[in-house]
Amino acid sequence: MSFFRLNAWQVFAIILVGLNLRPVLASVPPLLDLVQAATRMSDTAAGLLTALPVFVMGLGALGAAPLRRAMSEQQGVAAGLALIMAATAARLWAGQTSLMLATGIAAGLGIAATQALLPSFIKVRFGAASSGIMGIYSTAIMGGAAVASVASPVMAGHAGWLRAMAAWAWPAALALACWLAATRVSSSSVHAAKPAMAGAARTARSRVWLLAAFFGLGTGAYTLVLAWLPPYYTALGWTPLAAGQLLGGVTAAEILAGLLVSGFIGRLPDRRPALAVAIGALFLGLAGWIAAPAALAWPAAVLAGLGIGALFPLSLIVTMDHASTPAEAGRLASFVQGVGYLIAALFPFAAGLIRQHLADLTPAWMLMAGICVALFAMAMRFGPRRATPVP
Repeated sequence: MSFFRLNAWQVFAIILVGLNLRPVLASVPPLLDLVQAATRMSDTAAGLLTALPVFVMGLGALGAAPLRRAMSEQQGVAAGLALIMAATAARLWAGQTSLMLATGIAAGLGIAATQALLPSFIKVRFGAASSGIMGIYSTAIMGGAAVASVASPVMAGHAGWLRAMAAWAWPAALALACWLAATRVSSSSVHAAKPAMAGAARTARSRVWLLAAFFGLGTGAYTLVLAWLPPYYTALGWTPLAAGQLLGGVTAAEILAGLLVSGFIGRLPDRRPALAVAIGALFLGLAGWIAAPAALAWPAAVLAGLGIGALFPLSLIVTMDHASTPAEAGRLASFVQGVGYLIAALFPFAAGLIRQHLADLTPAWMLMAGICVALFAMAMRFGPRRATPVP
């Protein structure tokens, strides 16, 4: 019974951790017009507000091996949360473009450490149930984005945009306290349970790169929509609150999709049908924003949200499917997320360039729709299989 309670508390802590991995990013887009007006930031620099943290997340994930050797997963996740909390709180004084970018970079490092180390912790603690826990964790990530995108404009209306962004340090502090309390009891046993890398079967390099590219392109849809959907609609005459609510609708659909994935993924050993449905929903959502952005705003938002919300956890689950040990899970998670986030960081930056030169984001949606076709072809290669040793 005590073990059950321990794991229940750890699941709760994992949920809180996930909830705090996106508010530092999701709080910016609904307030972007206010930020640009106050700082005289260009569209290209505005794209960097999302692109730079995501880029740093990729670099940090690729460099997670030294961190993993220096400390346990519990300690690394705690350090990441502490950095997220500090960077978010520092936004209270980030009234200049350079300071805003600096806080984003610091937060990106904290997110990278947390995301690189948590999957191996989940693999160790939950074993056969790790796919479901990964689905819950990724759903929590999207839930945090939903809350931040809706609540930030409301808080900005009462306290100003700097305080609205910095306020997300408080939930990060709560998550840090709960994580330390939930993992303190078993930290030594989990650390000792890590298997050695030597002799473990490794996934073929070509498949690892395919997983990384798939994760990166799919996450690129998330970062693109997160960064530029509200500005796209404020340019069409929507208020920041209404545009933030639309982004909240996207993320609410993402949460629903994530919950569905968590509930049913155990019954689908072949992940390809779920991947095909997710990519198809994303494609239809993008098509709605291209064809009739005003009339189809909400139906397209729901479809895109369902697609992104299923694609994100499925990408992580497919990656974990290729791991035969917790050590392999950590190695794969670090590499796939590292390369993937480097790819995903290009999307909001490229969209900022498009908007600055063409004053329209429709070409960005069209480009992403074309990438969906490539994602579908890649997804069809992820049939059920065992990890294969590298010669």
